[in-house]
Amino acid sequence: MIFSSSTEYAIRGLSELACRDPDGPLMLDQLVAGTDLPRDFLAKVFQKLVHGGVLRSAKGRGGGFSLARQAHEITLMHIVEAIDGPQVFDACVVGLERCDDLMPCPQHDLYKPIRQRLKDYLATTTLADLAASLKAKVTWLQMQQMPLGDASGDSKQQK
Repeated sequence: MIFSSSTEYAIRGLSELACRDPDGPLMLDQLVAGTDLPRDFLAKVFQKLVHGGVLRSAKGRGGGFSLARQAHEITLMHIVEAIDGPQVFDACVVGLERCDDLMPCPQHDLYKPIRQRLKDYLATTTLADLAASLKAKVTWLQMQQMPLGDASGDSKQQK
C-alpha cells in the first residue's frame, strides 16, 4: 500500500464511476452495488473529491455524483492531491521530519528516482485509462451482468 485508504477508495470509486459512463449523476448506492466499496466511507471520500474539483455532486431527485471533467482529463495525480494534498510526495520515505538533498535520510538517494517515476506515472495515467483496464477484466464484466440485488453472485431460483 503506497496510498492512504482514502486515496485507494477514491481511485477505485472513480474507476467504477468512469466505467459506468452514466448520462447524468449516479447515486452512490448505484455505484457501490456489486462492489465491495464501503458506501459510507466512499461518501466522505467523494465529498473530498468534490472539494478538490474532481467530482460534482447534486442533491435531490436526479442527484448523485458525476465527473467534473472528462475521464481522460483527470489524472491519478489529481485524485491523490485532492485526497492527500500535494505534499504527500515530499514526505521522507522513512518518516524523518526533514529529508532533502542537503539533509538526506539513508534511503533518500535510492528512493528519489522511484518517487519521480511514481509522479510521472500518476501524472500520465488517467481515469479513462483505468476505466478501459477495468472494463477489460472478466470479473468486472461478470459483475455488470448480474441482476442488481444479486451482487454476491448467488443466483436465486424462481419457484
